[in-house]
Amino acid sequence: MTPPRARTWGRRGRTPVVRVRGRGSGRVSMAGMTCYKPGQRSRLFYTVREYTGRKDQPKGFGWRDFRDLIVRARIQLGGPIVLVWDNVRLHLTRPLREFIDANADWLRVVQLPTYAPDLNPTEGVWSLVKRDLGNLAAADLSQITRAVKHRLKQIQYRPEVVDGCLAGTGLSLGPTTHEEPPPTR
Repeated sequence: MTPPRARTWGRRGRTPVVRVRGRGSGRVSMAGMTCYKPGQRSRLFYTVREYTGRKDQPKGFGWRDFRDLIVRARIQLGGPIVLVWDNVRLHLTRPLREFIDANADWLRVVQLPTYAPDLNPTEGVWSLVKRDLGNLAAADLSQITRAVKHRLKQIQYRPEVVDGCLAGTGLSLGPTTHEEPPPTR
């Protein structure tokens, strides 16, 4: 996870300098779901993975991680799920498709168009997390992981922020109505 550049301040005529160790191995990955139900508060489910470069450690998320996230959301929400998913290659793998088909009684998947991150409310959450990390000068990877988890926890307990991520997409929860145009005379 590479945060965007952020602005800072310093005394006039002096460039601000932040000293950090040159070691840059490792990364923090996030996977999450924003959940909406009319009349109830919005929810955020997420998982964070730290990769430090060890051989036995996975670099990112696998299909089982996504499956576990969906199951965890189902247990906590206690009802059927309509999953609106982007076209990440891992979401389209055979084992995950088999899981979805096997659970069709409570899980329905709607695929977003290709290259449409502006329609995915979870992208708004990632943007908020990364924006707050812009000026973080972390001493090590675990400090970044703690900061990411802290920010995600803050967002998780503020449903109005999660609602704002949905509003930012221009999508709504209400049923779509297609009214017939008035007859012409």
